[in-house]
Order: sequence, then structure tokens, then C-alpha cells
Amino acid sequence: MADTESSKTTPADAEADERVRQVSWLRRALVRPELGSICGAILVFAFFLIVAGDTGMFSPEGAINWGVVSAQFAIIAVGACLLMIAGEFDLSVGSMIGFTGIVIAVISVHWGLPTWLAIIVAFMMAVAIGAFNGFLVIRSGLPSFIVSLAFLYILRGLTIFLAIATTRQTIIGGVRDKAEGDWLAPLFGGKVFTGFFSWLAANDWIRTFERGNRAGEPVVDGIPMLVLWAVGLIIFGHWLLTRTRFGNWIYAAGGDAQAARHVGVPVSRVKILMFMFTAFCAAVFATCQVMEFGSAAADRGLLKEFEAIICVVIGGALLTGGYGSVVGAALGALIFGVVQQGLFFTGVESSLFRVFLGVILLLAVILNTWIRRSITGER
Repeated sequence: MADTESSKTTPADAEADERVRQVSWLRRALVRPELGSICGAILVFAFFLIVAGDTGMFSPEGAINWGVVSAQFAIIAVGACLLMIAGEFDLSVGSMIGFTGIVIAVISVHWGLPTWLAIIVAFMMAVAIGAFNGFLVIRSGLPSFIVSLAFLYILRGLTIFLAIATTRQTIIGGVRDKAEGDWLAPLFGGKVFTGFFSWLAANDWIRTFERGNRAGEPVVDGIPMLVLWAVGLIIFGHWLLTRTRFGNWIYAAGGDAQAARHVGVPVSRVKILMFMFTAFCAAVFATCQVMEFGSAAADRGLLKEFEAIICVVIGGALLTGGYGSVVGAALGALIFGVVQQGLFFTGVESSLFRVFLGVILLLAVILNTWIRRSITGER
């Protein structure tokens, strides 16, 4: 009896036991991937509230502007985030955007087929190319950087060739007219909550047009589907990473692929599926863009792959894989959207946005590296 009682561990013994590691709240906060992007978002909002608070940037119409831009970044950042956590890159995202848009325009406008069919075919082609990208990376053993860089040029060249060979031009219009009455197109180019915004305008809570054919109508008449797609993908990506076994597989595949294989993780399948999901996100972006502008252009999506990667890095993901957060990537996209529109509202030269991208990328990498070394004790 005495031996049994002596073997019991009390809370005081646990605190004194050096094997029980006590983690402070500060350390727990530092290991969160979203830390840098949260701080960055707070600073960016505070700065523009001060310098552009009276320019209409944070009015309903201003918020819609930077919200749409942020949503564009977020859609492709979610796919890039999951792929980077799995330990791979896809530099063909931007070319995939242009390719998908041209495919939709050629099938619907030039060939005269239904818009819903054009969208489905474009998505199937994009996902198939993503799967082929992943297959090549797995089977060849080549770095995904090299394989996807090759497809960046292959897809861009095919996009230009397809547009010129079928229509003799690189910009194809008339998509919006062909999409009239289509059942699938509104899921990418429509707006929701229009009745709610009309009600707000009727009660003088939001601004309305004062003259012209739209006099009395709300300036902001709904939430674009692009924003809903971004929110939906963010929620799905976060749920997948944090609430499912497949999310653990993603982290394991990017952290140590060989060790993951030894414990039964289907690393190859995980990585191929992440390439497919990245291509799917690019197709969503392209379809929303085509429906918004009513046209497709062969040069669309230029540099979007790098902007997506920057969003993910700002969100705390490591370039080596195995660590990151969809929420952090979404906050990185929000930062970009606010800054891009903030420069416009403050009258600053828009080309400085690229300068900001480079600076924020460098600072994010330095911060993430410092935090990781501080926690792990690396030098």
C-alpha cells in the first residue's frame, strides 16, 4: 500500500520534474505561423487609417475595392500555402490563370459552346495539368521549382498560341454576352446580398448614385462571388490542415518525407493532390476574372505565382516545408490588398507596390528565421 501511494505523482511533483516541460504563453505565441502576418496587418491598417482615413478608403465602396484585391491574392495563396507546407512549389500558377481564361473564352465565344461546359472543361484541363506537374516531380525526382518553372513557359506559350491560332488575337471578348442566362457562370461572376445593400441604401446607411441612369441605386450593390470563393477556400484550407488526418499528412510530407513514408503516409499522393488543388485555385481565380471583365487575355496572371508565394511566406510558412498556416497566408493577402489600394488612395505612385512586395518578403523571411532559431536554439 505504501509503495502504491509513493508511486503517485502530485501536481507539485510534476512541476518540479524537469522532464515536464513548461511552455510560456509567449513561447506558444512565437511558434504560431500567423504571428508575423497578424502584426503586419495591424501595422498596415493603423498606418492607412492615419494617412488615408479621410479619403474614403474605409468607406463601404473603398472596403469593397481592397477586399476584392485581397480576395484575388487569397484564392491563389491558399493553394500555394498547402503546396508549400507539403514541401513543393508551383511557379506555373500565373500561366495557369492565363491559360484557363483563354480556354473558357475560346470554347464559349469562338466555338459557340455553352459557358458552363467551357468552365467545366477549363477546370478539368487545369487540374489535369496540375496532376501531371505533381507526377513529374514525384517520378523524376527533380525539384518542383524546375518542373513548374518549365510549365510556366510551356503554358504561357500554349496560351498565346491557342489564342492566335483560333482568333488571331490575344484578347478575346464577348464572354459576358455568352454567359447571359448560364446556370454556372453566376457562381463566379455574380454578386450576393444585393437585396441587403438595397435595403441599406433605402435607409440612407450607404451612399447612392445621385445622377444618371443609376440615380438612387447603392454604389455598393453586393458582395462579388470572388470574395465568397476566397472566404470559402480559406475556411476549407484551414479545416483541412487543422481538423483532418490528411492535414497531418500534408505537414508530415513537407517536414520529412522519408520519415512520413516509414509511418505509412502516402507522400506521393499527398503532393500530387496538392499540385491539383493549386491548379484548381488558379482556375477559380481565372474564371472569376474572366466573368468580371467579360474577356480573356493571354498575358493575364503575370507574376501571380510570386505574389502567392510572398503571401504564404508573410503568413509564416517555411520555404523548406512542413510549417505554415492558411490563416497566415490569408492575412498576407489582406496586407497586399490594403497596401495596393492604400497607395492609390494616398496618391502614391503605384509602381512602388512592387518595391513593397520585395521589402516585405525580405523582412518576413528574416523574422521567420529569427523566430525559428530563437525557439530551436539554432545558429
